[in-house]
Amino acid sequence: MKQGHEAARQGKASGPAGPVSSAAPAAPSASRIAVYGAIAANVAIAATKFVVATVTGSSAMLSEAIHSTVDTGNELLLLVGMARSRRPADAMHPFGYGKELYFWSLMVAVLLFSVGGGISAYEGVLHMLDPAPLTDPHWNYIVLGFALVFESISFAIALRAFAREKGAQPFWRALRHSKDPTTVTVLAEDATALAGLVIAALGVYASHRLDMPVLDGAASLLIGLLLAGVATLLIVQSRSLLVGEGVDKDMALALRQVVLDDPAVRSAGLPLTMHLGPADVLVTLDVQFHPETVANGAAGAIDRIERRIRARFPQVSRIFIEARLMTAGARAAG
Repeated sequence: MKQGHEAARQGKASGPAGPVSSAAPAAPSASRIAVYGAIAANVAIAATKFVVATVTGSSAMLSEAIHSTVDTGNELLLLVGMARSRRPADAMHPFGYGKELYFWSLMVAVLLFSVGGGISAYEGVLHMLDPAPLTDPHWNYIVLGFALVFESISFAIALRAFAREKGAQPFWRALRHSKDPTTVTVLAEDATALAGLVIAALGVYASHRLDMPVLDGAASLLIGLLLAGVATLLIVQSRSLLVGEGVDKDMALALRQVVLDDPAVRSAGLPLTMHLGPADVLVTLDVQFHPETVANGAAGAIDRIERRIRARFPQVSRIFIEARLMTAGARAAG
Protein backbone atom coordinates (compact mmCIF):
# COMPACT_ATOMS: atom_id res chain seq x y z
CA MET A 1 0.00 0.00 0.00
CA LYS A 2 2.80 2.40 0.93
CA GLN A 3 4.67 1.62 -2.28
CA GLY A 4 1.62 2.36 -4.35
CA HIS A 5 1.03 5.66 -2.54
CA GLU A 6 4.64 6.75 -3.11
CA ALA A 7 4.46 5.80 -6.76
CA ALA A 8 1.36 7.87 -7.19
CA ARG A 9 3.06 10.85 -5.54
CA GLN A 10 6.15 10.48 -7.71
CA GLY A 11 4.01 10.36 -10.82
CA LYS A 12 2.01 13.46 -9.91
CA ALA A 13 2.43 16.45 -12.20
CA SER A 14 0.61 19.73 -12.31
CA GLY A 15 0.69 22.91 -14.30
CA PRO A 16 -1.09 25.06 -16.84
CA ALA A 17 -2.40 23.14 -19.79
CA GLY A 18 -1.70 24.83 -23.06
CA PRO A 19 -0.91 28.41 -23.96
CA VAL A 20 -2.89 31.10 -22.26
CA SER A 21 -3.46 34.55 -23.63
CA SER A 22 -2.03 37.30 -21.46
CA ALA A 23 -5.14 39.40 -21.85
CA ALA A 24 -8.53 38.56 -20.44
CA PRO A 25 -11.22 37.78 -23.01
CA ALA A 26 -13.02 40.89 -24.12
CA ALA A 27 -16.40 41.59 -22.62
CA PRO A 28 -19.23 40.58 -24.95
CA SER A 29 -19.99 43.27 -27.53
CA ALA A 30 -23.71 42.81 -26.82
CA SER A 31 -23.08 44.08 -23.29
CA ARG A 32 -21.38 47.23 -24.59
CA ILE A 33 -24.28 47.91 -26.95
CA ALA A 34 -26.71 47.61 -24.03
CA VAL A 35 -24.64 50.05 -21.96
CA TYR A 36 -24.33 52.61 -24.79
CA GLY A 37 -28.07 52.44 -25.41
CA ALA A 38 -28.81 53.01 -21.73
CA ILE A 39 -26.42 55.98 -21.51
CA ALA A 40 -27.98 57.70 -24.53
CA ALA A 41 -31.48 57.27 -23.13
CA ASN A 42 -30.65 58.34 -19.57
CA VAL A 43 -28.74 61.51 -20.52
CA ALA A 44 -31.70 62.83 -22.51
CA ILE A 45 -34.24 61.76 -19.90
CA ALA A 46 -32.34 63.13 -16.89
CA ALA A 47 -31.95 66.60 -18.40
CA THR A 48 -35.65 66.81 -19.26
CA LYS A 49 -36.75 65.54 -15.85
CA PHE A 50 -34.64 68.09 -13.98
CA VAL A 51 -36.11 70.96 -16.00
CA VAL A 52 -39.69 69.83 -15.44
CA ALA A 53 -39.09 69.05 -11.75
CA THR A 54 -37.83 72.61 -11.30
CA VAL A 55 -40.81 74.11 -13.14
CA THR A 56 -43.54 72.03 -11.48
CA GLY A 57 -42.02 71.40 -8.04
CA SER A 58 -42.80 67.67 -8.23
CA SER A 59 -40.90 65.57 -5.70
CA ALA A 60 -41.57 62.36 -7.62
CA MET A 61 -40.22 63.95 -10.81
CA LEU A 62 -37.11 65.12 -8.96
CA SER A 63 -36.58 61.57 -7.69
CA GLU A 64 -36.88 60.28 -11.23
CA ALA A 65 -34.35 62.89 -12.41
CA ILE A 66 -31.92 61.76 -9.71
CA HIS A 67 -32.58 58.16 -10.69
CA SER A 68 -31.74 58.82 -14.36
CA THR A 69 -28.60 60.76 -13.41
CA VAL A 70 -27.38 57.95 -11.16
CA ASP A 71 -28.11 55.42 -13.91
CA THR A 72 -26.02 57.46 -16.37
CA GLY A 73 -23.08 57.58 -13.95
CA ASN A 74 -23.46 53.88 -13.24
CA GLU A 75 -23.30 52.96 -16.90
CA LEU A 76 -20.16 55.06 -17.33
CA LEU A 77 -18.63 53.11 -14.43
CA LEU A 78 -19.59 49.86 -16.15
CA LEU A 79 -17.71 51.02 -19.26
CA VAL A 80 -14.69 51.76 -17.05
CA GLY A 81 -14.92 48.26 -15.60
CA MET A 82 -15.22 46.68 -19.04
CA ALA A 83 -12.15 48.56 -20.27
CA ARG A 84 -10.01 47.81 -17.21
CA SER A 85 -10.99 44.14 -17.19
CA ARG A 86 -9.36 43.71 -20.62
CA ARG A 87 -5.90 44.74 -19.43
CA PRO A 88 -3.26 42.04 -20.00
CA ALA A 89 -1.96 39.90 -17.15
CA ASP A 90 1.22 40.97 -15.38
CA ALA A 91 3.49 39.75 -12.60
CA MET A 92 1.19 41.06 -9.87
CA HIS A 93 -1.97 39.76 -11.53
CA PRO A 94 -1.00 36.58 -13.42
CA PHE A 95 -4.64 35.68 -14.07
CA GLY A 96 -5.41 39.06 -15.56
CA TYR A 97 -7.86 41.77 -14.54
CA GLY A 98 -11.16 40.12 -15.47
CA LYS A 99 -12.58 40.60 -11.97
CA GLU A 100 -12.27 44.38 -12.35
CA LEU A 101 -15.68 44.19 -14.02
CA TYR A 102 -17.14 42.62 -10.88
CA PHE A 103 -15.59 45.31 -8.68
CA TRP A 104 -17.02 48.17 -10.73
CA SER A 105 -20.39 46.44 -10.86
CA LEU A 106 -20.32 46.39 -7.06
CA MET A 107 -19.58 50.13 -7.04
CA VAL A 108 -22.54 50.68 -9.37
CA ALA A 109 -24.85 48.79 -7.01
CA VAL A 110 -23.58 50.73 -3.98
CA LEU A 111 -24.15 54.06 -5.75
CA LEU A 112 -27.63 52.99 -6.82
CA PHE A 113 -28.43 52.15 -3.20
CA SER A 114 -26.87 55.17 -1.51
CA VAL A 115 -27.32 57.99 -4.02
CA GLY A 116 -30.32 56.81 -6.05
CA GLY A 117 -32.30 55.16 -3.28
CA GLY A 118 -31.10 57.35 -0.42
CA ILE A 119 -31.66 60.76 -2.00
CA SER A 120 -35.01 59.76 -3.52
CA ALA A 121 -36.27 58.48 -0.17
CA TYR A 122 -34.94 61.57 1.63
CA GLU A 123 -36.60 63.91 -0.85
CA GLY A 124 -39.86 61.99 -0.48
CA VAL A 125 -39.83 62.26 3.31
CA LEU A 126 -39.11 66.00 3.14
CA HIS A 127 -41.99 66.52 0.72
CA MET A 128 -44.34 64.48 2.89
CA LEU A 129 -43.43 66.55 5.96
CA ASP A 130 -43.85 69.83 4.08
CA PRO A 131 -46.05 69.12 1.02
CA ALA A 132 -46.35 71.76 -1.68
CA PRO A 133 -48.99 71.67 -4.45
CA LEU A 134 -47.90 71.03 -8.03
CA THR A 135 -47.94 74.11 -10.24
CA ASP A 136 -48.65 72.45 -13.60
CA PRO A 137 -48.77 68.63 -13.66
CA HIS A 138 -49.31 68.45 -17.42
CA TRP A 139 -45.58 68.92 -18.03
CA ASN A 140 -44.95 65.93 -15.76
CA TYR A 141 -47.19 63.73 -17.87
CA ILE A 142 -45.45 64.82 -21.08
CA VAL A 143 -41.99 64.10 -19.69
CA LEU A 144 -43.06 60.81 -18.13
CA GLY A 145 -44.46 59.69 -21.48
CA PHE A 146 -41.27 60.79 -23.24
CA ALA A 147 -39.15 58.96 -20.65
CA LEU A 148 -41.30 55.83 -20.92
CA VAL A 149 -40.60 55.60 -24.65
CA PHE A 150 -36.83 56.00 -24.29
CA GLU A 151 -36.56 53.69 -21.29
CA SER A 152 -38.55 51.07 -23.19
CA ILE A 153 -36.12 51.32 -26.11
CA SER A 154 -33.14 50.98 -23.76
CA PHE A 155 -34.78 48.03 -22.01
CA ALA A 156 -35.47 46.33 -25.36
CA ILE A 157 -31.81 46.74 -26.40
CA ALA A 158 -30.61 45.23 -23.11
CA LEU A 159 -33.16 42.43 -23.38
CA ARG A 160 -31.99 41.51 -26.89
CA ALA A 161 -28.36 41.57 -25.75
CA PHE A 162 -29.19 39.26 -22.85
CA ALA A 163 -31.19 36.94 -25.12
CA ARG A 164 -28.15 36.52 -27.40
CA GLU A 165 -25.93 35.72 -24.42
CA LYS A 166 -28.24 33.25 -22.68
CA GLY A 167 -28.76 31.07 -25.75
CA ALA A 168 -31.30 28.30 -25.22
CA GLN A 169 -31.46 28.66 -21.43
CA PRO A 170 -34.78 29.66 -19.86
CA PHE A 171 -34.85 33.40 -19.16
CA TRP A 172 -35.08 33.35 -15.35
CA ARG A 173 -32.53 30.56 -15.00
CA ALA A 174 -30.09 32.45 -17.22
CA LEU A 175 -30.68 35.65 -15.25
CA ARG A 176 -30.04 33.95 -11.89
CA HIS A 177 -26.90 32.18 -13.07
CA SER A 178 -25.47 34.91 -15.31
CA LYS A 179 -21.81 35.73 -14.72
CA ASP A 180 -21.98 38.93 -16.78
CA PRO A 181 -23.00 41.73 -14.38
CA THR A 182 -23.01 44.33 -17.16
CA THR A 183 -26.12 43.22 -19.02
CA VAL A 184 -27.85 42.13 -15.80
CA THR A 185 -27.23 45.55 -14.22
CA VAL A 186 -28.55 47.43 -17.26
CA LEU A 187 -31.59 45.14 -17.39
CA ALA A 188 -32.27 45.68 -13.69
CA GLU A 189 -31.82 49.45 -13.92
CA ASP A 190 -34.07 49.77 -16.97
CA ALA A 191 -36.78 47.58 -15.43
CA THR A 192 -36.57 49.63 -12.23
CA ALA A 193 -36.74 52.84 -14.26
CA LEU A 194 -39.93 51.69 -15.99
CA ALA A 195 -41.48 50.78 -12.63
CA GLY A 196 -40.35 54.13 -11.20
CA LEU A 197 -41.99 56.00 -14.06
CA VAL A 198 -45.29 54.26 -13.37
CA ILE A 199 -45.02 55.09 -9.66
CA ALA A 200 -44.15 58.72 -10.43
CA ALA A 201 -47.09 59.05 -12.83
CA LEU A 202 -49.51 57.59 -10.28
CA GLY A 203 -48.10 59.88 -7.59
CA VAL A 204 -48.45 63.00 -9.73
CA TYR A 205 -51.95 62.03 -10.86
CA ALA A 206 -53.20 61.19 -7.35
CA SER A 207 -51.60 64.30 -5.87
CA HIS A 208 -53.26 66.55 -8.45
CA ARG A 209 -56.60 64.74 -8.69
CA LEU A 210 -57.18 64.38 -4.95
CA ASP A 211 -55.48 67.66 -4.07
CA MET A 212 -53.17 65.78 -1.70
CA PRO A 213 -49.58 66.87 -2.44
CA VAL A 214 -48.34 64.48 0.23
CA LEU A 215 -48.97 61.63 -2.23
CA ASP A 216 -46.31 63.05 -4.55
CA GLY A 217 -43.80 62.74 -1.71
CA ALA A 218 -45.04 59.22 -0.96
CA ALA A 219 -44.35 58.27 -4.59
CA SER A 220 -40.82 59.63 -4.27
CA LEU A 221 -40.28 57.60 -1.10
CA LEU A 222 -41.57 54.47 -2.82
CA ILE A 223 -39.19 55.03 -5.75
CA GLY A 224 -36.30 55.34 -3.31
CA LEU A 225 -37.24 52.07 -1.59
CA LEU A 226 -37.54 50.36 -4.98
CA LEU A 227 -34.06 51.53 -5.99
CA ALA A 228 -32.59 50.40 -2.67
CA GLY A 229 -34.19 46.96 -3.03
CA VAL A 230 -32.89 46.37 -6.56
CA ALA A 231 -29.45 47.69 -5.56
CA THR A 232 -29.33 45.22 -2.67
CA LEU A 233 -29.91 42.32 -5.07
CA LEU A 234 -27.13 43.62 -7.36
CA ILE A 235 -24.77 43.99 -4.38
CA VAL A 236 -25.37 40.37 -3.38
CA GLN A 237 -24.66 39.19 -6.95
CA SER A 238 -21.49 41.28 -7.32
CA ARG A 239 -20.18 40.16 -3.93
CA SER A 240 -20.62 36.51 -4.89
CA LEU A 241 -18.79 37.01 -8.18
CA LEU A 242 -15.95 38.88 -6.48
CA VAL A 243 -15.50 36.16 -3.87
CA GLY A 244 -15.28 33.62 -6.69
CA GLU A 245 -18.15 31.71 -8.29
CA GLY A 246 -17.63 28.43 -10.08
CA VAL A 247 -19.54 27.14 -13.08
CA ASP A 248 -22.96 25.60 -12.52
CA LYS A 249 -23.34 21.92 -11.66
CA ASP A 250 -24.39 20.87 -15.17
CA MET A 251 -21.26 22.37 -16.73
CA ALA A 252 -19.03 20.88 -14.01
CA LEU A 253 -20.44 17.42 -14.70
CA ALA A 254 -20.03 17.94 -18.45
CA LEU A 255 -16.39 18.98 -17.96
CA ARG A 256 -15.74 15.84 -15.93
CA GLN A 257 -17.41 13.69 -18.57
CA VAL A 258 -15.17 15.13 -21.30
CA VAL A 259 -12.18 13.99 -19.22
CA LEU A 260 -13.65 10.53 -18.49
CA ASP A 261 -14.38 9.98 -22.18
CA ASP A 262 -10.66 10.03 -22.95
CA PRO A 263 -9.33 6.45 -23.29
CA ALA A 264 -6.20 7.26 -21.27
CA VAL A 265 -8.17 8.31 -18.18
CA ARG A 266 -8.93 5.88 -15.38
CA SER A 267 -10.83 8.30 -13.10
CA ALA A 268 -11.38 12.00 -12.52
CA GLY A 269 -12.94 14.06 -9.76
CA LEU A 270 -15.29 16.98 -10.19
CA PRO A 271 -13.32 19.96 -11.51
CA LEU A 272 -12.62 23.00 -9.38
CA THR A 273 -13.66 26.07 -11.35
CA MET A 274 -13.85 29.83 -10.95
CA HIS A 275 -15.10 32.68 -13.11
CA LEU A 276 -12.35 35.27 -13.61
CA GLY A 277 -14.71 37.19 -15.88
CA PRO A 278 -17.99 36.66 -17.76
CA ALA A 279 -16.24 34.63 -20.48
CA ASP A 280 -13.06 33.70 -18.62
CA VAL A 281 -13.19 30.44 -16.66
CA LEU A 282 -10.36 28.74 -14.79
CA VAL A 283 -10.57 24.94 -14.52
CA THR A 284 -8.48 22.67 -12.30
CA LEU A 285 -8.70 18.92 -12.89
CA ASP A 286 -7.50 15.98 -10.81
CA VAL A 287 -7.02 13.11 -13.26
CA GLN A 288 -5.75 9.57 -12.72
CA PHE A 289 -4.48 7.88 -15.87
CA HIS A 290 -4.30 4.19 -16.76
CA PRO A 291 -0.97 2.46 -15.95
CA GLU A 292 0.04 2.15 -19.60
CA THR A 293 0.00 5.94 -19.87
CA VAL A 294 3.25 5.97 -17.86
CA ALA A 295 5.05 4.10 -20.61
CA ASN A 296 3.62 6.22 -23.41
CA GLY A 297 3.78 9.54 -21.56
CA ALA A 298 0.85 11.62 -20.34
CA ALA A 299 1.60 14.76 -22.35
CA GLY A 300 -0.33 13.60 -25.39
CA ALA A 301 -3.36 12.64 -23.33
CA ILE A 302 -3.30 15.97 -21.47
CA ASP A 303 -3.10 17.93 -24.73
CA ARG A 304 -5.99 15.91 -26.13
CA ILE A 305 -8.15 16.59 -23.06
CA GLU A 306 -7.36 20.32 -23.26
CA ARG A 307 -8.38 20.52 -26.91
CA ARG A 308 -11.68 18.74 -26.27
CA ILE A 309 -12.54 20.95 -23.32
CA ARG A 310 -11.77 24.16 -25.22
CA ALA A 311 -13.73 22.97 -28.26
CA ARG A 312 -16.85 22.30 -26.19
CA PHE A 313 -16.48 25.18 -23.72
CA PRO A 314 -14.86 28.21 -25.41
CA GLN A 315 -15.22 30.24 -22.20
CA VAL A 316 -12.63 28.00 -20.50
CA SER A 317 -9.44 30.00 -20.95
CA ARG A 318 -7.17 28.40 -18.34
CA ILE A 319 -6.83 24.69 -17.61
CA PHE A 320 -4.66 23.14 -14.91
CA ILE A 321 -4.40 19.36 -14.82
CA GLU A 322 -2.98 17.47 -11.86
CA ALA A 323 -2.09 14.13 -13.40
CA ARG A 324 -1.66 11.08 -11.21
CA LEU A 325 0.46 8.58 -13.11
CA MET A 326 0.36 5.11 -11.55
CA THR A 327 2.38 2.13 -12.64
CA ALA A 328 0.84 -1.32 -12.88
CA GLY A 329 2.78 -2.37 -9.76
CA ALA A 330 1.50 0.63 -7.86
CA ARG A 331 -2.05 -0.20 -8.93
CA ALA A 332 -1.71 -3.77 -7.67
CA ALA A 333 -0.24 -2.56 -4.38
CA GLY A 334 -3.16 -0.11 -3.99
